[in-house]
Amino acid sequence: MSNFKCAYCGQPFMISTTAAGGEVVCPKCGSTNRPLRSPAGAVPPGPRSAPLRTPGDSPVAALAGRLMDNIERVIVGKYNEIRRVVTAYLAGGHVLLEDVPGVAKTMLARALAGSVGGDFKRIQCTPDLLPNDITGSSIFNPKTTEFEFRPGPLFAQIVLADEINRATPRAQAALLEAMAERKVTADGNNYELTPPFFLIATQNPIDHEGTFPLPEAQLDRFLMRLSLGYPQFENEVAMLLRLRGEHPIETLTAVASAEEVLACQAAVCRVHTDEQVVRYVVQLIQGTREHYDLLLGGSPRAAMALLRCAQAFAAVQGFDFITPDDVKDIAPDVLGHRLILRPESRLRKKTVRAVLEEVIGSVPVPQTTADGFAP
Repeated sequence: MSNFKCAYCGQPFMISTTAAGGEVVCPKCGSTNRPLRSPAGAVPPGPRSAPLRTPGDSPVAALAGRLMDNIERVIVGKYNEIRRVVTAYLAGGHVLLEDVPGVAKTMLARALAGSVGGDFKRIQCTPDLLPNDITGSSIFNPKTTEFEFRPGPLFAQIVLADEINRATPRAQAALLEAMAERKVTADGNNYELTPPFFLIATQNPIDHEGTFPLPEAQLDRFLMRLSLGYPQFENEVAMLLRLRGEHPIETLTAVASAEEVLACQAAVCRVHTDEQVVRYVVQLIQGTREHYDLLLGGSPRAAMALLRCAQAFAAVQGFDFITPDDVKDIAPDVLGHRLILRPESRLRKKTVRAVLEEVIGSVPVPQTTADGFAP
């Protein structure tokens, strides 16, 4: 596998080495590209922000490839979004899917759960949902004359909180401890959650009637916020053709075990990170704090999330070290929901993504040498 960037939408994606010289279709925009086969050992022209890397056959990349291939049996034409969800999963974080109804947010969560041999539970959030409905509660057993704790749906390895912004702040807060510490406190007792614990929450950004927006403290607990968007024409046709018979989700089988996921999460932590890349991450975070249009910049937790996510993003592509390009590629999805625009900037039609592009463009990228990054 090798990296390739679409000539039409600029979106990077992976292609097999045998595809070089042939036609490949961009999974993002559906355009047909014809990658050129480079001579052996040739160096692409132009300046480089990082040392050249060759993807390896790492266990993380192999597992991520199996998961993405399996999920793509259900979700058509969303390779980039699927890869980011898998990246967040292997980074040990949580994902917030924010989009209009009917674009397969819930189906993506179900497909990931079906691809991993672990427990899956779904929480349908409504205004009358109570914290005990999520965490569980103690019930009196007349046979033993004692109270017994009955775990709630939060006690699973993959949990889907559907329409999380329809739950009250009190119910939303029941998720915070589990997301941050992988445990639940109920009736004064601590209960550890079975690893790997992964929460996918969905919300509708259009219909605000009867909803409770997530506070900044809870948004900060999500490693990424993603949007799926509507499919391209050909992808939607392919989706409908697949649905002429049985829905693919009904026949989806697990291609990975919880133990494999835990091993890959540990391997992500060992992806090499040069000090110059760490400094680059901190400069980006400080750039958000100093930007005029931002009322709230990135926190130290945001810096840790960006670095860990860059490690996972590199590992998913088969690399054993990260570069500034990995950081820049993943930064909008990691930082976009953690930053707050000033009211006057919002009136001037500024967006968080546009401000992030300005920050990324203003921070100098570490220079490279033959041995790596220059001091």
